Amino acid sequence: MVRSYKLLVKVERAFRSFKSLDLQVRPLHHYSDDRVRAHILLCMLAYYVRWHLEQAWSELLFKDEEPPLADDPVVPARRSAGALRKASTQQLADGSPVHSWRTLLVALRSLTRNRVLPKGDPDAAAFEMVATATPLQAKALALIAAFQP
Repeated sequence: MVRSYKLLVKVERAFRSFKSLDLQVRPLHHYSDDRVRAHILLCMLAYYVRWHLEQAWSELLFKDEEPPLADDPVVPARRSAGALRKASTQQLADGSPVHSWRTLLVALRSLTRNRVLPKGDPDAAAFEMVATATPLQAKALALIAAFQP
């Protein structure tokens, strides 16, 4: 029962992230049942994607990669040695900075793919141009590709 009660904190944090800048889901006023259900479904899907990304990117974030499990649910949760090291040094093992969710998303924003349409005959000469990934962006994409839940 104590473990279930403590899990309530995670649910409350998830709903808080819906309303904050994390997922940028603002209150919408729907008047039909189908639209309300669709809105809730999209919110839950957005949070599910975020949860998986946090799991995949845990080594880049201020997050326990392998949180220790307490035998006694009443004992306060403890952070792993790796998470404490990341928090105290503000650096990863390779010397690069540790990121919060927001700072990592800001760093990923510049990775773009653009469709270029030259003047003249745009359909025949159109091409796509992909921005060169920074080392951090490349690492984040590799972590997503290698992630196995």
